Amino acid sequence: MIKLKCIAVDDEPLALDIIEDYVSKVPFLELVKRTENAIEALQLVQAGGIDLVFLDIQMPELTGIQFLKIANGKASYILTTAYSQYALESYDLNVSDYLLKPIAFDRFYKAVEKVHNQMKIAEPAPVPQPFVAAAPSPVASNPIQDFIFVKTEHKIQKIQLDDILYIEGLKDYISIYTRAERIITLQNMKKMDETLPKGQFVRVHKSYIISLDKIESIERSRISIFGKIIPIGDTYRDEFFKHIDNKNI
Repeated sequence: MIKLKCIAVDDEPLALDIIEDYVSKVPFLELVKRTENAIEALQLVQAGGIDLVFLDIQMPELTGIQFLKIANGKASYILTTAYSQYALESYDLNVSDYLLKPIAFDRFYKAVEKVHNQMKIAEPAPVPQPFVAAAPSPVASNPIQDFIFVKTEHKIQKIQLDDILYIEGLKDYISIYTRAERIITLQNMKKMDETLPKGQFVRVHKSYIISLDKIESIERSRISIFGKIIPIGDTYRDEFFKHIDNKNI
């Protein structure tokens, strides 16, 4: 099992206590350091050997955003904050996830599991073993769709469906929002809605399609995803809540 070496950076000791407790419950995480000093944490990251940083945004010596810009991509980052207004800015900084305090353990686990899966994909392939013929197996069915290609201004871009937070319609264009970036493509919402797998993506408004598993909360007729508030249109309300009811416990 790949074990991720982590550090937790926050100027609130209670917040560090929570992260330390959560890390201790996850077998593939190892907390190397917890610190209230962002400068100390930055030096650890730049020295190498740190896989994942739990990073608060509002800290006295160095904000989390400044930290990310200086670190320049070393390690993976999960931002932890009580303020949702930084979510869009973090898109441009390639953070792995954005957790709003108070952080629930299930949400924490989902964030670290994504980083762990990315690390497993990046792990060097094992040395090939001698070939041994095996009995023929049944022909496999077509794999489940897990990505799409969209045409942007200068290229055709591949987008993993699991990375998509939501899609916004803009007349003849659409914007596809992921945690890392915003992708604009010449397309219409109807075509995109027909292309995306049902059950994973739901149209909730004439201007919005959302990824069900990225929903953070629903309040009245508004959905919160990664700091973005998305309205639920009257036309789409019943169908949307059917999907939600199927997942209620």
